[in-house]
Amino acid sequence: MTKPLPARVLIIAGSDSSGGAGIQADIKTVTMLGGYAATAITAVTVQDTNGVHDVHAIPTSVIAAQIEAVLADIGADAIKIGMLGSQAVVEAVAGALVDVTVPIVLDPVMIAKGGAHLLRPDAVEALMSLLVPMADVVTPNIVEAEALSGKKIRTPEDARDAGEAILGLGAKAVLVKGAHLKGDQISDWLVAPGRAKEWVDARIATKHTHGTGCTLASALAVGLAQKMPLEQAAWRARDYVRQAILAAPGFGAGHGPLGHGWPLAR
Repeated sequence: MTKPLPARVLIIAGSDSSGGAGIQADIKTVTMLGGYAATAITAVTVQDTNGVHDVHAIPTSVIAAQIEAVLADIGADAIKIGMLGSQAVVEAVAGALVDVTVPIVLDPVMIAKGGAHLLRPDAVEALMSLLVPMADVVTPNIVEAEALSGKKIRTPEDARDAGEAILGLGAKAVLVKGAHLKGDQISDWLVAPGRAKEWVDARIATKHTHGTGCTLASALAVGLAQKMPLEQAAWRARDYVRQAILAAPGFGAGHGPLGHGWPLAR
């Protein structure tokens, strides 16, 4: 009997030299959850747990060629989009994906954990007009949700309202991550037309949260690639991230990486 092939996820994102976020976190996540990760690298960052120190952008023609090569040969069951950087890259990625019919998870990466801006201001409008309408799920944190929705978020209910506003841009669903709000609990909202689901968990007291957004989006993408219903895929993605935070190895002087390999320790 032929063994089923793993679900294929094409990851379009930047490289993180520290291994905690970006392409490196994405590959680890997809692999640990049983998928096959292919990549199109948009930028090479000089990065450690203290922040982003430099960014080298990949030419847009090379980014598009990576996407086209993977889709033409290996194919994809879902696509995850992370760091893009500029309007030109947003436009190139949108153009390369225009005929794609598999689920797209868009993580609208704007600011790194250390505060570095990873999406130029002139690219935000292009992201909103070109890629958000193509997305099956958008996964903004609070800062990103404010930028996309134009709404100030101070409460979990505000986050839900921002998610609904982002639906108005054309996204099929939005998972608003609430960790940037203060408090002992973290509230995340999965918002889709006509329904909204809130998950609430106790906040984990740790500084080792580098790459949580990348990891969540990739975990969600592989779930959709594996044909999970959206709510189930989102629940598993959140659980994977939470367990990875608890398993963080404690590397670095700043915001350390997650323990992506925690399932192997079971």
